[in-house]
Amino acid sequence: MDAFFASVEQRDFPEYLGKPLIVGGKPDSRGVVAACSYEARKFGIHSAMPCSQAYRLCPEAIFVKPRFEAYKEVSQKIREIFWRYASRVEPLSLDEAYLDVTYTADYDGSATLIAEAIRREIKEETGLTASAGVSYNKFLAKIASDMNKPDGLYVIKPEAGEVFVAALPVGKFFGVGPATKKKMHAAGFYTGADIKAKSLEELQQVFGKSASYYYQIARGIDEREVRSSRARKSLGKETTFTTNILDITKLIEHLQSLAKKVYERLGQENLYAKTITIKVKYANFQQVTRSMTLSHAITSFSEIQCHIPALLKFTEAGKMPVRLVGFSASGFVSEAENNTSATDPQLALKL
Repeated sequence: MDAFFASVEQRDFPEYLGKPLIVGGKPDSRGVVAACSYEARKFGIHSAMPCSQAYRLCPEAIFVKPRFEAYKEVSQKIREIFWRYASRVEPLSLDEAYLDVTYTADYDGSATLIAEAIRREIKEETGLTASAGVSYNKFLAKIASDMNKPDGLYVIKPEAGEVFVAALPVGKFFGVGPATKKKMHAAGFYTGADIKAKSLEELQQVFGKSASYYYQIARGIDEREVRSSRARKSLGKETTFTTNILDITKLIEHLQSLAKKVYERLGQENLYAKTITIKVKYANFQQVTRSMTLSHAITSFSEIQCHIPALLKFTEAGKMPVRLVGFSASGFVSEAENNTSATDPQLALKL
């Protein structure tokens, strides 16, 4: 996310828009800057800087206390959007995460188009901008995410990874702070190419146990997997219409199209779901969800198809224009737990 805490404040309090905003302690306190707007960054202010120093750099800056509950709420929404596309999500903080989209079939599996879709949905649903880095490993994706901030996207393709790292200043390496940078410069390492020119044994003399990491990174290699902090709880898709829809038949068609994509994705990830949910957002932005839980895991798309019209009947669709619909599957069970003896489904009108 771009200047996350400060951007949330500027969204919620329009009087802060376009002004140097600092989230943190008071200007005369011993506190530090938790985040600052891009307007404040023009004065050389950055996170972790003492608030007193930030005030000296920009006396007209606005200082506000952090509202962590507000940031957590937005963060949760953003992660919900991540899970619509990624099979694994590894949060680094409230406003940043690694996403593995290896098994995502949306947009013909194009990670670049998926990243654009995620950024677009974040903007539509939170009013905030995000920047994305797309690449074949975590190190390069992380570096790429900072290349075109704010509100940007940068792609490093597999064939370009090694060349990219060769030209990268060591101070741009993720995890390299001022102290490590100074140590690298003292040893004659200024770019990735300088590191690549050395053998593993030579690097061990400088970096010790970290030598293997730098040896691999200098060659564009990073085998670390994206590690999810939790198991996937649901899988869904939604779409926002360019014009509001009143026609029930068209809404069912859109929902079944979304459901088809979700069902195919379940198969790709070897997931078995017992609960299906539709979401309807009306033109006035009011939103409802309707769900149905089966006694057994869904094993065919036809099972989903027959329930969508019934769920839609319990909404105001057809009476009120609709701007967005969504479909999700949840209540995952293992293959061993999948009891195929069908009984009457349970309908839950409110979640």
